[in-house]
Amino acid sequence: FRIMAGKVKWVTDIEKSVLINNFEKRGWIQVAENEDWNFYWMSVQTIRNVFSVETGYRLSDDQIVNHFPNHYELTRKDLMVKNIKRYRKELEKEGSPLAEKDENGKYIYLDFVPVTFMLPADYNLFVEEFRKNPSSTWIMKPCGKAQGKGIFLINKLSQIKKWSRDSKTSSFVSQSSKEAYVISLYINNPLLIGGKKFDLRLYVLVSTYRPLRCYMYKLGFCRFCTVKYTPSTSELDNMFVHLTNVAIQKHGDDYNHIHGGKWTVSNLRLYLESTRGKEVTNKLFDEIHWIIVQSLKAVAPVMNNDKHCFECYGYDIIIDDKLKPWLIEVNASPSLTSSTANDRILKYNLINDTLNIAVPNGEIPDCKWNKSPPKEVLGNYEVLYDEEMAQGDGPERDPRSRSGQSTGAKGNRARDLGKPVLTTWK
Repeated sequence: FRIMAGKVKWVTDIEKSVLINNFEKRGWIQVAENEDWNFYWMSVQTIRNVFSVETGYRLSDDQIVNHFPNHYELTRKDLMVKNIKRYRKELEKEGSPLAEKDENGKYIYLDFVPVTFMLPADYNLFVEEFRKNPSSTWIMKPCGKAQGKGIFLINKLSQIKKWSRDSKTSSFVSQSSKEAYVISLYINNPLLIGGKKFDLRLYVLVSTYRPLRCYMYKLGFCRFCTVKYTPSTSELDNMFVHLTNVAIQKHGDDYNHIHGGKWTVSNLRLYLESTRGKEVTNKLFDEIHWIIVQSLKAVAPVMNNDKHCFECYGYDIIIDDKLKPWLIEVNASPSLTSSTANDRILKYNLINDTLNIAVPNGEIPDCKWNKSPPKEVLGNYEVLYDEEMAQGDGPERDPRSRSGQSTGAKGNRARDLGKPVLTTWK
Protein backbone atom coordinates (compact mmCIF):
# COMPACT_ATOMS: atom_id res chain seq x y z
CA PHE A 1 0.00 0.00 0.00
CA ARG A 2 2.00 2.96 -1.29
CA ILE A 3 0.87 6.57 -1.19
CA MET A 4 3.27 8.69 -3.16
CA ALA A 5 3.47 11.49 -5.64
CA GLY A 6 5.17 11.48 -9.02
CA LYS A 7 5.40 13.81 -11.97
CA VAL A 8 2.69 13.78 -14.61
CA LYS A 9 5.31 13.74 -17.37
CA TRP A 10 5.54 9.98 -16.71
CA VAL A 11 1.82 9.57 -17.37
CA THR A 12 0.48 8.58 -20.78
CA ASP A 13 -2.57 10.30 -22.25
CA ILE A 14 -4.60 7.18 -21.54
CA GLU A 15 -3.55 7.18 -17.88
CA LYS A 16 -4.36 10.90 -17.63
CA SER A 17 -7.79 10.12 -19.04
CA VAL A 18 -8.26 7.49 -16.35
CA LEU A 19 -7.44 10.05 -13.67
CA ILE A 20 -9.73 12.72 -15.09
CA ASN A 21 -12.70 10.45 -15.77
CA ASN A 22 -12.59 8.22 -12.71
CA PHE A 23 -11.23 10.36 -9.88
CA GLU A 24 -14.70 10.85 -8.39
CA LYS A 25 -15.73 7.22 -8.83
CA ARG A 26 -12.93 5.52 -6.90
CA GLY A 27 -11.31 5.92 -3.53
CA TRP A 28 -7.91 6.32 -5.21
CA ILE A 29 -6.41 5.57 -8.60
CA GLN A 30 -2.94 4.43 -9.56
CA VAL A 31 -1.83 6.94 -12.16
CA ALA A 32 1.82 6.35 -12.91
CA GLU A 33 4.68 4.03 -12.15
CA ASN A 34 8.41 4.68 -12.06
CA GLU A 35 10.63 1.81 -10.88
CA ASP A 36 9.38 0.83 -7.44
CA TRP A 37 7.12 3.74 -6.54
CA ASN A 38 3.67 4.88 -7.54
CA PHE A 39 1.48 7.95 -7.42
CA TYR A 40 -2.05 7.86 -6.05
CA TRP A 41 -4.51 10.73 -6.04
CA MET A 42 -6.53 10.01 -2.93
CA SER A 43 -10.08 10.82 -1.92
CA VAL A 44 -10.92 12.53 1.37
CA GLN A 45 -12.32 9.24 2.69
CA THR A 46 -9.07 7.41 1.95
CA ILE A 47 -7.09 10.17 3.66
CA ARG A 48 -9.34 9.82 6.68
CA ASN A 49 -8.50 6.12 6.84
CA VAL A 50 -4.77 6.74 6.39
CA PHE A 51 -4.63 9.18 9.32
CA SER A 52 -7.08 7.26 11.49
CA VAL A 53 -5.66 6.16 14.85
CA GLU A 54 -7.32 2.76 14.41
CA THR A 55 -5.52 1.90 11.15
CA GLY A 56 -2.06 2.50 12.55
CA TYR A 57 -0.60 3.64 9.21
CA ARG A 58 2.69 5.51 9.42
CA LEU A 59 3.83 7.42 6.36
CA SER A 60 7.53 7.31 5.49
CA ASP A 61 9.58 10.29 4.34
CA ASP A 62 9.11 9.40 0.66
CA GLN A 63 5.31 9.37 0.87
CA ILE A 64 3.23 12.44 0.02
CA VAL A 65 -0.58 12.72 0.14
CA ASN A 66 -2.89 15.30 -1.39
CA HIS A 67 -5.03 16.29 1.64
CA PHE A 68 -4.34 17.53 5.15
CA PRO A 69 -5.75 15.16 7.82
CA ASN A 70 -8.42 17.61 9.04
CA HIS A 71 -8.95 19.55 5.80
CA TYR A 72 -12.66 19.67 6.74
CA GLU A 73 -11.94 22.59 9.10
CA LEU A 74 -11.96 24.66 5.91
CA THR A 75 -14.02 22.56 3.52
CA ARG A 76 -17.08 21.75 5.63
CA LYS A 77 -19.45 24.67 5.25
CA ASP A 78 -20.28 24.92 8.96
CA LEU A 79 -16.68 24.59 10.18
CA MET A 80 -15.39 27.15 7.68
CA VAL A 81 -17.82 29.76 9.01
CA LYS A 82 -17.10 28.77 12.62
CA ASN A 83 -13.34 29.18 12.12
CA ILE A 84 -13.70 32.52 10.35
CA LYS A 85 -15.91 33.82 13.19
CA ARG A 86 -13.33 32.65 15.74
CA TYR A 87 -10.54 34.31 13.74
CA ARG A 88 -12.42 37.62 13.76
CA LYS A 89 -12.91 37.47 17.52
CA GLU A 90 -9.25 36.67 18.14
CA LEU A 91 -8.15 39.62 16.02
CA GLU A 92 -10.61 41.81 17.89
CA LYS A 93 -9.16 40.73 21.25
CA GLU A 94 -5.66 41.49 19.98
CA GLY A 95 -6.77 44.97 18.96
CA SER A 96 -5.84 44.26 15.35
CA PRO A 97 -6.82 46.99 12.88
CA LEU A 98 -8.12 44.21 10.63
CA ALA A 99 -11.01 43.65 13.06
CA GLU A 100 -12.16 47.25 12.78
CA LYS A 101 -15.92 47.78 12.51
CA ASP A 102 -18.04 50.55 11.02
CA GLU A 103 -20.73 52.55 12.82
CA ASN A 104 -23.26 49.73 12.20
CA GLY A 105 -21.05 47.11 13.86
CA LYS A 106 -20.02 45.45 10.58
CA TYR A 107 -16.45 44.39 9.95
CA ILE A 108 -14.80 46.72 7.47
CA TYR A 109 -12.19 44.27 6.24
CA LEU A 110 -13.41 40.84 7.35
CA ASP A 111 -16.98 40.98 6.06
CA PHE A 112 -16.57 38.49 3.23
CA VAL A 113 -18.87 35.62 4.26
CA PRO A 114 -22.70 36.04 4.07
CA VAL A 115 -24.52 36.06 7.42
CA THR A 116 -24.70 32.36 8.30
CA PHE A 117 -26.23 30.16 11.01
CA MET A 118 -26.01 26.42 11.75
CA LEU A 119 -29.26 24.49 11.93
CA PRO A 120 -30.72 23.11 14.06
CA ALA A 121 -28.29 24.46 16.71
CA ASP A 122 -28.71 28.19 15.87
CA TYR A 123 -32.39 28.08 14.95
CA ASN A 124 -33.47 30.69 17.51
CA LEU A 125 -30.66 33.06 16.52
CA PHE A 126 -31.65 32.66 12.89
CA VAL A 127 -35.31 33.46 13.65
CA GLU A 128 -34.24 36.62 15.47
CA GLU A 129 -32.17 37.73 12.44
CA PHE A 130 -34.89 36.75 9.97
CA ARG A 131 -37.50 38.89 11.72
CA LYS A 132 -35.31 41.96 11.33
CA ASN A 133 -35.84 41.68 7.59
CA PRO A 134 -38.77 39.31 6.89
CA SER A 135 -38.62 39.93 3.14
CA SER A 136 -35.11 38.45 2.86
CA THR A 137 -34.24 35.23 1.06
CA TRP A 138 -32.00 32.58 2.59
CA ILE A 139 -30.21 29.57 1.14
CA MET A 140 -30.07 26.20 2.93
CA LYS A 141 -27.16 23.82 2.34
CA PRO A 142 -26.36 20.46 3.95
CA CYS A 143 -22.99 20.74 5.70
CA GLY A 144 -21.33 17.67 4.26
CA LYS A 145 -22.61 17.44 0.69
CA ALA A 146 -21.37 18.80 -2.65
CA GLN A 147 -22.45 19.35 -6.27
CA GLY A 148 -25.54 21.29 -5.25
CA LYS A 149 -27.19 18.31 -3.54
CA GLY A 150 -29.84 19.15 -0.95
CA ILE A 151 -29.71 22.94 -1.52
CA PHE A 152 -32.89 25.00 -1.51
CA LEU A 153 -33.98 28.63 -0.99
CA ILE A 154 -36.52 29.88 1.55
CA ASN A 155 -38.25 33.18 2.30
CA LYS A 156 -40.70 32.03 5.02
CA LEU A 157 -40.02 30.56 8.45
CA SER A 158 -42.72 27.96 7.86
CA GLN A 159 -40.51 26.41 5.17
CA ILE A 160 -37.98 25.22 7.74
CA LYS A 161 -40.23 24.37 10.68
CA LYS A 162 -38.74 20.88 10.98
CA TRP A 163 -35.49 22.48 12.18
CA SER A 164 -37.30 24.25 15.05
CA ARG A 165 -37.50 22.95 18.59
CA ASP A 166 -40.55 21.18 19.95
CA SER A 167 -41.91 23.66 22.51
CA LYS A 168 -43.22 20.92 24.82
CA THR A 169 -40.17 18.73 25.03
CA SER A 170 -37.48 21.31 24.23
CA SER A 171 -35.91 18.68 22.00
CA PHE A 172 -35.49 18.54 18.27
CA VAL A 173 -38.56 17.20 16.54
CA SER A 174 -37.13 14.02 15.03
CA GLN A 175 -33.85 12.32 14.34
CA SER A 176 -34.24 12.76 10.59
CA SER A 177 -34.69 16.51 10.95
CA LYS A 178 -31.37 16.79 12.78
CA GLU A 179 -29.23 16.66 9.65
CA ALA A 180 -26.80 19.55 9.96
CA TYR A 181 -27.43 22.43 7.58
CA VAL A 182 -26.06 25.92 7.19
CA ILE A 183 -28.45 28.71 6.31
CA SER A 184 -26.97 31.84 4.77
CA LEU A 185 -28.37 35.14 3.65
CA TYR A 186 -28.84 34.75 -0.10
CA ILE A 187 -26.93 37.24 -2.23
CA ASN A 188 -29.90 38.45 -4.28
CA ASN A 189 -27.97 41.15 -6.16
CA PRO A 190 -25.33 39.06 -7.99
CA LEU A 191 -23.31 40.59 -10.79
CA LEU A 192 -25.00 39.43 -14.00
CA ILE A 193 -23.46 38.94 -17.43
CA GLY A 194 -25.95 38.44 -20.23
CA GLY A 195 -28.63 38.52 -17.55
CA LYS A 196 -27.27 35.33 -15.95
CA LYS A 197 -25.82 34.63 -12.55
CA PHE A 198 -22.33 33.13 -12.28
CA ASP A 199 -19.67 32.31 -9.73
CA LEU A 200 -15.90 31.85 -9.84
CA ARG A 201 -14.09 28.55 -9.34
CA LEU A 202 -10.51 29.30 -8.34
CA TYR A 203 -7.82 26.78 -7.47
CA VAL A 204 -5.50 27.39 -4.51
CA LEU A 205 -2.62 25.12 -3.57
CA VAL A 206 -1.40 25.04 0.04
CA SER A 207 1.98 23.37 0.54
CA THR A 208 2.21 24.15 4.27
CA TYR A 209 0.06 25.91 6.87
CA ARG A 210 2.79 26.72 9.38
CA PRO A 211 4.36 28.77 7.95
CA LEU A 212 1.48 29.42 5.54
CA ARG A 213 2.53 29.15 1.90
CA CYS A 214 -0.13 29.14 -0.80
CA TYR A 215 -0.35 29.52 -4.57
CA MET A 216 -3.12 30.85 -6.82
CA TYR A 217 -3.81 29.07 -10.11
CA LYS A 218 -4.18 31.60 -12.92
CA LEU A 219 -6.52 29.47 -15.04
CA GLY A 220 -9.72 29.61 -13.00
CA PHE A 221 -13.11 29.96 -14.63
CA CYS A 222 -16.65 31.33 -14.24
CA ARG A 223 -19.64 28.95 -14.09
CA PHE A 224 -22.87 30.38 -15.51
CA CYS A 225 -26.47 29.46 -14.91
CA THR A 226 -28.42 28.42 -18.00
CA VAL A 227 -31.53 30.48 -17.18
CA LYS A 228 -31.60 34.27 -16.76
CA TYR A 229 -31.60 35.48 -13.19
CA THR A 230 -34.65 36.92 -11.46
CA PRO A 231 -35.07 37.69 -7.75
CA SER A 232 -38.78 36.87 -8.09
CA THR A 233 -40.03 34.66 -5.25
CA SER A 234 -41.94 32.60 -7.82
CA GLU A 235 -38.61 31.28 -9.12
CA LEU A 236 -37.06 30.27 -5.78
CA ASP A 237 -37.43 26.59 -6.65
CA ASN A 238 -35.78 26.93 -10.06
CA MET A 239 -32.23 25.79 -9.44
CA PHE A 240 -31.25 26.58 -13.06
CA VAL A 241 -31.67 30.26 -12.08
CA HIS A 242 -29.86 30.19 -8.74
CA LEU A 243 -27.23 27.40 -8.57
CA THR A 244 -24.13 27.53 -10.76
CA ASN A 245 -22.97 23.95 -10.07
CA VAL A 246 -22.25 22.13 -13.32
CA ALA A 247 -23.75 18.99 -11.76
CA ILE A 248 -27.07 20.90 -11.70
CA GLN A 249 -26.82 23.00 -14.86
CA LYS A 250 -25.86 20.13 -17.20
CA HIS A 251 -29.39 18.75 -16.82
CA GLY A 252 -30.98 21.98 -18.06
CA ASP A 253 -32.57 22.27 -21.51
CA ASP A 254 -30.36 25.27 -22.36
CA TYR A 255 -27.06 23.71 -21.30
CA ASN A 256 -24.36 24.13 -23.98
CA HIS A 257 -22.10 21.06 -24.16
CA ILE A 258 -19.48 22.88 -26.22
CA HIS A 259 -18.53 25.63 -23.77
CA GLY A 260 -20.24 24.08 -20.75
CA GLY A 261 -21.49 27.44 -19.51
CA LYS A 262 -17.92 28.35 -18.56
CA TRP A 263 -15.83 31.44 -19.12
CA THR A 264 -12.15 31.87 -18.28
CA VAL A 265 -11.09 34.28 -15.55
CA SER A 266 -9.04 36.18 -18.14
CA ASN A 267 -12.22 36.75 -20.18
CA LEU A 268 -14.00 38.00 -17.06
CA ARG A 269 -11.13 40.42 -16.43
CA LEU A 270 -11.36 41.76 -19.99
CA TYR A 271 -15.12 42.16 -19.69
CA LEU A 272 -14.90 44.02 -16.37
CA GLU A 273 -12.04 46.23 -17.53
CA SER A 274 -14.08 47.28 -20.57
CA THR A 275 -17.32 47.87 -18.62
CA ARG A 276 -16.13 49.01 -15.17
CA GLY A 277 -12.54 50.13 -15.72
CA LYS A 278 -9.12 48.64 -15.05
CA GLU A 279 -8.58 50.10 -11.60
CA VAL A 280 -11.89 48.80 -10.27
CA THR A 281 -11.20 45.38 -11.80
CA ASN A 282 -7.75 45.17 -10.21
CA LYS A 283 -9.27 46.14 -6.88
CA LEU A 284 -11.85 43.35 -7.19
CA PHE A 285 -9.25 40.65 -7.85
CA ASP A 286 -7.01 41.98 -5.11
CA GLU A 287 -10.01 41.71 -2.78
CA ILE A 288 -10.57 38.10 -3.87
CA HIS A 289 -6.93 37.29 -3.06
CA TRP A 290 -7.37 39.00 0.30
CA ILE A 291 -10.41 36.81 1.08
CA ILE A 292 -8.57 33.59 0.19
CA VAL A 293 -5.53 34.40 2.34
CA GLN A 294 -7.66 35.43 5.32
CA SER A 295 -9.71 32.22 5.11
CA LEU A 296 -6.50 30.18 5.16
CA LYS A 297 -5.16 32.20 8.08
CA ALA A 298 -8.43 31.54 9.91
CA VAL A 299 -7.93 27.76 9.80
CA ALA A 300 -4.12 27.63 10.01
CA PRO A 301 -4.00 27.42 13.85
CA VAL A 302 -6.34 24.40 13.95
CA MET A 303 -5.09 22.62 10.83
CA ASN A 304 -3.02 19.48 11.37
CA ASN A 305 0.03 20.62 9.39
CA ASP A 306 1.37 17.16 8.61
CA LYS A 307 4.65 17.34 6.69
CA HIS A 308 3.49 14.62 4.26
CA CYS A 309 0.56 16.73 3.01
CA PHE A 310 -0.30 19.30 0.39
CA GLU A 311 -3.75 20.31 -0.85
CA CYS A 312 -5.40 21.87 -3.89
CA TYR A 313 -8.65 23.59 -2.89
CA GLY A 314 -11.48 24.72 -5.12
CA TYR A 315 -12.69 28.16 -3.97
CA ASP A 316 -16.19 29.31 -4.92
CA ILE A 317 -16.56 33.11 -5.02
CA ILE A 318 -19.65 35.15 -5.95
CA ILE A 319 -19.39 38.80 -7.01
CA ASP A 320 -22.34 41.10 -6.33
CA ASP A 321 -23.46 44.01 -8.51
CA LYS A 322 -21.36 46.41 -6.40
CA LEU A 323 -18.29 44.32 -7.29
CA LYS A 324 -17.93 43.03 -3.76
CA PRO A 325 -16.69 39.40 -3.70
CA TRP A 326 -18.18 36.87 -1.26
CA LEU A 327 -16.67 33.57 -0.17
CA ILE A 328 -19.35 30.90 -0.60
CA GLU A 329 -17.46 27.69 0.14
CA VAL A 330 -14.17 25.83 -0.26
CA ASN A 331 -14.00 22.37 -1.81
CA ALA A 332 -11.54 19.69 -0.67
CA SER A 333 -11.91 17.66 -3.86
CA PRO A 334 -12.68 20.10 -6.68
CA SER A 335 -13.94 18.16 -9.67
CA LEU A 336 -11.20 16.89 -11.98
CA THR A 337 -13.69 15.52 -14.49
CA SER A 338 -13.92 17.52 -17.70
CA SER A 339 -17.15 18.74 -19.30
CA THR A 340 -15.52 20.39 -22.34
CA ALA A 341 -12.31 20.17 -24.37
CA ASN A 342 -10.96 23.35 -22.75
CA ASP A 343 -11.90 21.97 -19.35
CA ARG A 344 -9.83 18.86 -19.99
CA ILE A 345 -6.76 20.88 -20.98
CA LEU A 346 -7.14 23.11 -17.91
CA LYS A 347 -7.35 20.16 -15.53
CA TYR A 348 -4.43 18.32 -17.14
CA ASN A 349 -2.35 21.43 -16.57
CA LEU A 350 -3.69 21.84 -13.05
CA ILE A 351 -2.66 18.31 -12.06
CA ASN A 352 0.72 18.66 -13.74
CA ASP A 353 1.53 22.04 -12.16
CA THR A 354 0.31 20.88 -8.74
CA LEU A 355 2.59 17.85 -8.76
CA ASN A 356 5.55 19.86 -10.03
CA ILE A 357 5.28 21.98 -6.88
CA ALA A 358 4.56 19.07 -4.52
CA VAL A 359 7.40 16.97 -5.97
CA PRO A 360 9.83 19.32 -7.80
CA ASN A 361 12.05 17.85 -10.52
CA GLY A 362 10.03 14.62 -10.51
CA GLU A 363 12.37 13.15 -7.92
CA ILE A 364 11.44 10.69 -5.22
CA PRO A 365 9.29 12.65 -2.73
CA ASP A 366 10.90 13.95 0.44
CA CYS A 367 8.52 15.29 3.06
CA LYS A 368 11.42 17.06 4.83
CA TRP A 369 12.26 19.47 2.03
CA ASN A 370 11.56 23.17 2.65
CA LYS A 371 8.56 23.26 0.27
CA SER A 372 9.81 26.34 -1.50
CA PRO A 373 10.08 25.35 -5.19
CA PRO A 374 11.98 27.46 -7.72
CA LYS A 375 9.93 29.90 -9.78
CA GLU A 376 10.47 28.02 -13.03
CA VAL A 377 8.44 24.99 -11.84
CA LEU A 378 5.34 26.96 -10.82
CA GLY A 379 3.75 26.71 -14.26
CA ASN A 380 0.38 28.48 -14.11
CA TYR A 381 0.62 28.94 -10.34
CA GLU A 382 1.79 32.16 -8.74
CA VAL A 383 2.73 32.70 -5.11
CA LEU A 384 -0.30 34.14 -3.36
CA TYR A 385 1.10 34.35 0.16
CA ASP A 386 4.36 33.33 1.82
CA GLU A 387 4.25 33.88 5.56
CA GLU A 388 8.01 33.63 6.01
CA MET A 389 8.59 36.26 3.35
CA ALA A 390 5.86 38.50 4.77
CA GLN A 391 7.31 38.36 8.29
CA GLY A 392 10.76 39.01 6.87
CA ASP A 393 9.59 42.45 5.73
CA GLY A 394 9.52 43.31 9.43
CA PRO A 395 9.76 47.06 10.13
CA GLU A 396 7.45 48.05 7.27
CA ARG A 397 4.54 46.17 8.85
CA ASP A 398 2.08 47.18 11.51
CA PRO A 399 3.16 45.09 14.52
CA ARG A 400 -0.47 44.83 15.65
CA SER A 401 -1.52 43.20 12.41
CA ARG A 402 -1.54 39.43 12.57
CA SER A 403 -1.89 39.20 8.81
CA GLY A 404 1.07 41.41 8.05
CA GLN A 405 -1.15 43.88 6.24
CA SER A 406 -0.10 47.49 6.21
CA THR A 407 -3.03 49.65 7.18
CA GLY A 408 -3.46 53.27 6.34
CA ALA A 409 -6.08 55.77 7.40
CA LYS A 410 -9.36 54.54 8.87
CA GLY A 411 -11.39 52.58 6.36
CA ASN A 412 -8.58 52.19 3.85
CA ARG A 413 -6.23 49.28 3.25
CA ALA A 414 -2.83 50.34 2.00
CA ARG A 415 -2.60 47.84 -0.81
CA ASP A 416 -1.10 47.92 -4.25
CA LEU A 417 -4.27 47.49 -6.31
CA GLY A 418 -2.44 46.98 -9.56
CA LYS A 419 -0.29 44.02 -8.51
CA PRO A 420 -2.32 41.14 -7.07
CA VAL A 421 0.74 38.98 -6.45
CA LEU A 422 2.85 41.66 -4.80
CA THR A 423 0.18 43.42 -2.80
CA THR A 424 1.32 45.26 0.30
CA TRP A 425 -1.02 43.35 2.61
CA LYS A 426 1.38 40.43 2.31
